[in-house]
Order: sequence, then C-alpha cells, then structure tokens
Amino acid sequence: MGAPKLSKFEFQIMEALWGKGETPSRELSIREILDALPAKRKPAYTTIQTTVYRMEAKGVVRRVRKVGNFHVFAAAITRDAGQRRLIDELLALFGGRPQPLMAHLVETGKLTLNDVKEAEALLRKHSEREKHS
Repeated sequence: MGAPKLSKFEFQIMEALWGKGETPSRELSIREILDALPAKRKPAYTTIQTTVYRMEAKGVVRRVRKVGNFHVFAAAITRDAGQRRLIDELLALFGGRPQPLMAHLVETGKLTLNDVKEAEALLRKHSEREKHS
C-alpha cells in the first residue's frame, strides 16, 4: 500500500507541513509545528517532538537540516498520498463499499451536483483508460 497509516494527530502535523497547497511542502522546526497547530488543546512540545521522530521512522517526514540545536522537518509524502490512505481506511470500515459514505455526503449536503459531475468525468476518464489497457 502507498503511505503508512497516520493517526489523527499525525495527520494534523502533516497538514502543518503540507501548508496551504505549497509545493514542495513547508520546512518547519518542532516549535513551528507546535505554533501551526490549533490553539485549542495544544499538546506539549515534547509530545510533538516524540511524534515527529516516530513519523520520521515511518518515512512520512524527513529531517532537512539542523539549525543550531534543533532540526527542521519536511513532509516525505504528498498530501494526496496521505489523503488517499485515509480514504482507503474509511472505505475499509464500510467493507470497501463507497455507497454509505456517498449517501451520508448527499444527506448532509456536503456533496454537490458539481462534485457529482466532476466524479462522473473522472469515472469516464478512468473507464476509457481501462478500455485501452
């Protein structure tokens, strides 16, 4: 499978590193990651440090350089890879069936007609690729 499994907290750290669509990802120290997390129930510096080191061992973040006595980290996987893994895990909870998820999105108004049209276009494109493979 692609990217390693990420906990909710690890995903929040990755979101800080990915930034708002920056390519390549941002390079942040542990302190900068801490500052980028939501103020509500902010974890301790050492909690983030331990988690980032574990994420480095998983291969989802990497040390880019050392500045003084601290390290600077960057994402080693793309936002797309992280999101795909998360979606795959969610679908696995439904036995791999997307219908319950789609129904929920429709019922809550989070899936628009425009989203459906974009999905149809992707399905057609995917179907054409399969025909020519």
